[in-house]
Amino acid sequence: MNKAELIDAISAESGLSKADAKKALDGFVSATSTALKAGDKLSLVGFGSFSVSKREARTGRNPQTGKEINIAAKNVVKFKAGADLTGNVN
Repeated sequence: MNKAELIDAISAESGLSKADAKKALDGFVSATSTALKAGDKLSLVGFGSFSVSKREARTGRNPQTGKEINIAAKNVVKFKAGADLTGNVN
Protein backbone atom coordinates (compact mmCIF):
# COMPACT_ATOMS: atom_id res chain seq x y z
CA MET A 1 0.00 0.00 0.00
CA ASN A 2 1.42 3.37 -0.96
CA LYS A 3 0.55 6.81 0.42
CA ALA A 4 -2.23 7.47 -2.12
CA GLU A 5 -3.86 4.12 -1.37
CA LEU A 6 -3.62 4.81 2.37
CA ILE A 7 -5.29 8.20 1.89
CA ASP A 8 -8.09 6.50 -0.07
CA ALA A 9 -8.53 3.91 2.70
CA ILE A 10 -8.59 6.57 5.44
CA SER A 11 -11.15 8.54 3.44
CA ALA A 12 -13.38 5.49 2.96
CA GLU A 13 -13.18 4.36 6.61
CA SER A 14 -13.65 7.76 8.22
CA GLY A 15 -16.01 9.49 5.82
CA LEU A 16 -13.54 12.35 5.37
CA SER A 17 -12.81 13.82 1.97
CA LYS A 18 -9.57 12.73 0.33
CA ALA A 19 -8.13 16.21 0.90
CA ASP A 20 -8.96 16.07 4.63
CA ALA A 21 -7.59 12.51 4.89
CA LYS A 22 -4.33 13.69 3.27
CA LYS A 23 -4.10 16.60 5.74
CA ALA A 24 -4.72 14.21 8.64
CA LEU A 25 -2.06 11.76 7.45
CA ASP A 26 0.46 14.54 6.82
CA GLY A 27 -0.28 15.96 10.29
CA PHE A 28 0.27 12.56 11.89
CA VAL A 29 3.58 12.06 10.09
CA SER A 30 4.74 15.58 10.99
CA ALA A 31 3.75 15.28 14.67
CA THR A 32 5.38 11.84 14.91
CA SER A 33 8.61 13.09 13.33
CA THR A 34 8.72 16.12 15.64
CA ALA A 35 8.15 14.01 18.75
CA LEU A 36 10.78 11.43 17.79
CA LYS A 37 13.30 14.13 16.87
CA ALA A 38 12.80 15.61 20.35
CA GLY A 39 13.62 12.20 21.88
CA ASP A 40 10.06 11.38 22.93
CA LYS A 41 8.37 8.00 22.57
CA LEU A 42 5.01 7.78 20.77
CA SER A 43 2.60 5.12 22.03
CA LEU A 44 -0.74 4.31 20.42
CA VAL A 45 -2.51 1.82 22.66
CA GLY A 46 -3.38 -1.34 20.74
CA PHE A 47 -1.51 -0.23 17.61
CA GLY A 48 2.09 0.04 18.76
CA SER A 49 4.86 2.37 19.82
CA PHE A 50 7.56 4.33 18.02
CA SER A 51 10.87 5.13 19.69
CA VAL A 52 14.36 6.32 18.79
CA SER A 53 17.43 4.22 19.49
CA LYS A 54 21.07 5.21 19.03
CA ARG A 55 23.15 2.94 16.83
CA GLU A 56 26.85 3.13 17.69
CA ALA A 57 29.58 3.61 15.11
CA ARG A 58 31.04 0.36 13.82
CA THR A 59 33.38 -1.12 11.25
CA GLY A 60 31.87 -2.87 8.26
CA ARG A 61 33.07 -4.35 5.01
CA ASN A 62 32.44 -3.33 1.43
CA PRO A 63 30.85 -6.47 -0.08
CA GLN A 64 32.41 -5.85 -3.50
CA THR A 65 36.01 -5.30 -2.43
CA GLY A 66 36.13 -6.73 1.09
CA LYS A 67 37.78 -3.50 2.26
CA GLU A 68 36.94 -2.32 5.79
CA ILE A 69 34.86 0.85 6.06
CA ASN A 70 33.76 2.95 9.00
CA ILE A 71 30.00 3.24 9.51
CA ALA A 72 29.01 6.38 11.42
CA ALA A 73 26.80 6.40 14.50
CA LYS A 74 23.19 7.41 13.91
CA ASN A 75 19.72 7.43 15.42
CA VAL A 76 17.23 4.86 14.13
CA VAL A 77 13.45 4.70 14.53
CA LYS A 78 12.03 1.50 16.02
CA PHE A 79 8.42 0.31 15.94
CA LYS A 80 6.99 -2.32 18.26
CA ALA A 81 3.54 -3.62 17.30
CA GLY A 82 0.83 -3.62 19.93
CA ALA A 83 -1.29 -6.61 20.95
CA ASP A 84 -4.37 -5.55 18.95
CA LEU A 85 -2.37 -5.05 15.74
CA THR A 86 -0.57 -8.36 16.19
CA GLY A 87 -3.87 -10.12 16.84
CA ASN A 88 -5.50 -8.59 13.75
CA VAL A 89 -2.61 -9.67 11.52
CA ASN A 90 -2.64 -13.23 12.86
